[in-house]
Amino acid sequence: MAENSLRKAVLNPVIAWQKYRTHEGWIFWFFVGPMVLGLLLFVYIPIVWGFILSFFEARNTVSPTRYIGLTNYTELFADARFLDSLKMIVGFSLFIVPVTFAISLGLALLVNSIGRRWQGVFRTVFFIPVACSYVVASLVWKMSLFNGLPSGFANNILWYVFGMNPIAWINTADPPLFWVVLVTVRLWLQTGFYMIIFLAGLQEIPRDLYEAAAVDGAKSGWQTFRHITFPLLYNTSVSVLLLLFIEAFQAFDEFRNIMGGAAVAGGTQILARPPLVYLYNVAFQDQNYGRGAAGAFIIAAMIVLVTIMQGRVLGFGRRHH
Repeated sequence: MAENSLRKAVLNPVIAWQKYRTHEGWIFWFFVGPMVLGLLLFVYIPIVWGFILSFFEARNTVSPTRYIGLTNYTELFADARFLDSLKMIVGFSLFIVPVTFAISLGLALLVNSIGRRWQGVFRTVFFIPVACSYVVASLVWKMSLFNGLPSGFANNILWYVFGMNPIAWINTADPPLFWVVLVTVRLWLQTGFYMIIFLAGLQEIPRDLYEAAAVDGAKSGWQTFRHITFPLLYNTSVSVLLLLFIEAFQAFDEFRNIMGGAAVAGGTQILARPPLVYLYNVAFQDQNYGRGAAGAFIIAAMIVLVTIMQGRVLGFGRRHH
């Protein structure tokens, strides 16, 4: 009798723990299962299917009809329009990345320098555009701020401040003023997000370093930024550069919604067409889904290559002194 009681006392906690683990597992999959199922159905399976489709001829259907090997890839690299779009996105990235980097870092330094009471206010103000849809912001820029009418916001400023006549921003090919529209909307949408990242990095820097530098005679401003702030923001800066280049190569919404229906003189509209807009037209207007899938994987490979090169050159994750 005593032996049975001892055995139950030993086994009951084990049984209870097993029941708890089983119950916990069901709860885990109850909450995580729908997300995993959604990822499988709408992300991973389409990626695998698209990769298979890129080696087949698939016109007017998303089902493979005839195996053609690398023909979709070779035809894309022989297409001057696709090559022009690649040149355009590289040039756009080389411009928008350093500009966004500099503005975001500058805003982070300004917000970090003010009192903590106001930091929350300015963080919110600068971060609000991040919550806005790229489609909505693009339409506001196109139909209100830079609509080319005398009543447009930009033209009103030009008239009252400089006395200039209204400008057709989107339809002006020489000079290509549509780039002002495209660049400003992207800066407005993404600067606040990277400002928050820089601000988090700045607040991780110990204040003792600045106090010690002041005791050693270092002047606040450029001297402390060059020798203390920026070196300690190295990993944060590399992360921001990686994210900015990835986001630049994925540019689509503002170009599609701002330049999609524009009748730019001299074919200049093509120069403002990134690869994803070109591939969207190939896949959904021409309904050549095989070639569209091949182009998508070319862009993905370029993004991976640029990311690896940046990580190797800049030393992502290394301690910088």
